[in-house]
Amino acid sequence: MRIVARSTLSRYVEGLAGHKHRRAVKAALDAWFQEVRKAEWKSSAEVKASYSHASIVGADRVVFNIKGNAYRLVVSVNYNRGTVFIKWLGTHQKYDKIDVRTIQYEPQTHQD
Repeated sequence: MRIVARSTLSRYVEGLAGHKHRRAVKAALDAWFQEVRKAEWKSSAEVKASYSHASIVGADRVVFNIKGNAYRLVVSVNYNRGTVFIKWLGTHQKYDKIDVRTIQYEPQTHQD
């Protein structure tokens, strides 16, 4: 899968400077990125086969648990084109305040 954009993950981790979980979040996001980059998902069922704890929200939205579900990563998947678009990344607490079906990436508002 092609992931748009890895820089979103990097910026989020950079924003956690001084945070006690920064290293663990970075490791979890790096692992997710490497796994998804190698995936060849053709459907949400294939996502669930790889990530049983992922939540499928509609035809293209998927929510991944990051760092033991302390963080959430919302993506949009275009299965035909093999592309994953990062839509939102934040703590589980902030995730509870968004509409996962419509949220769009906004660098200044997603940071913790």
